[in-house]
Amino acid sequence: MVKVGIPRGLYYYKFSTLWENFFTELGAEIVISEKTNKNIILEGTNHCVSEACLPIKAYFGHVLNLLGKADFIFLPRFTSISRKQYICPEVAGVQDMIRNSIKVMPRIIDTEINLRKSEKNSWLAALYTGEFITGDKQKIRTAYKNALDKYRNERQVMKSGVLTDEFKQEAGTMSLRVIQKRSTTLTVAVLGHCYTVYDSFINMELIGKLKEYGIGVVTLDMLDYQESKDRCSELDKMLFWDYGTRAYGGTVQLIENGGIDGVIAITSFGCGVDSFVIELVEKKLRAESDIPFMKLVLDEHSAEAGFCTRLEAFVDMIVRRGIHEDNISSYR
Repeated sequence: MVKVGIPRGLYYYKFSTLWENFFTELGAEIVISEKTNKNIILEGTNHCVSEACLPIKAYFGHVLNLLGKADFIFLPRFTSISRKQYICPEVAGVQDMIRNSIKVMPRIIDTEINLRKSEKNSWLAALYTGEFITGDKQKIRTAYKNALDKYRNERQVMKSGVLTDEFKQEAGTMSLRVIQKRSTTLTVAVLGHCYTVYDSFINMELIGKLKEYGIGVVTLDMLDYQESKDRCSELDKMLFWDYGTRAYGGTVQLIENGGIDGVIAITSFGCGVDSFVIELVEKKLRAESDIPFMKLVLDEHSAEAGFCTRLEAFVDMIVRRGIHEDNISSYR
């Protein structure tokens, strides 16, 4: 049986259900790298250029973790995942960075994901990927359709307000482990790329800590993407980056819908996209709401003690604001 290795990083946190079901239905054995840990970060940092952001360094570590365990490593080249918009250039180029930094590699499944002009290109990407495993085009089509149905179902579940941890395959069935539904008391929106929001090691268990405080969590995956895109029409021009549209348009939705007691934006040190997207988000919140906002910057040197101190102070502030609305500042 062909073994396909999938690094547990970057867009794995968005498309894992699609990828894992697709390869499984084609008859391949899936090998997922270990959860992000200190050793993976260390190994990735040692092999990656120092200027790269933390998620890219972690991705290097996940690839290294798969060496010797699989016949192929699935390293899709992301160009665009939505019409007329692009992905972060570091993510788009990480495949070439890995090829030039890690010399001994198994065969790479180097599918390009480019939906800028048409979502139909997703089928062409699936066909190209499937042909590494089988020459049966009908089998590839069936596997893609079934995997896509499961992926879309998962997205709908998340939009209903259910926050999920990583998606695991148990007894041949992809199941969702529910962490927490939206709280009826205090709710915080956590903004960030999927690979910073859902990688609990990188974000130092942010969502788990909020849960311990009894805080409900909303992520961008719970919001309607088309509505976010529509809300961005108020800008002078459409945002170039897909994440920018999701973050800014999602912020407008959160302001209009209400029910949010705070917003936490998590970003990686050196992220060029976040450097202006988060600025737009904060300006929007300051101008049109009194919702408390905090930005948390992460890198491989981040200390958990300082992280926890800031988080505890933010939570304490939004709790106390409920009692003394006029006496507590909205921003930290």
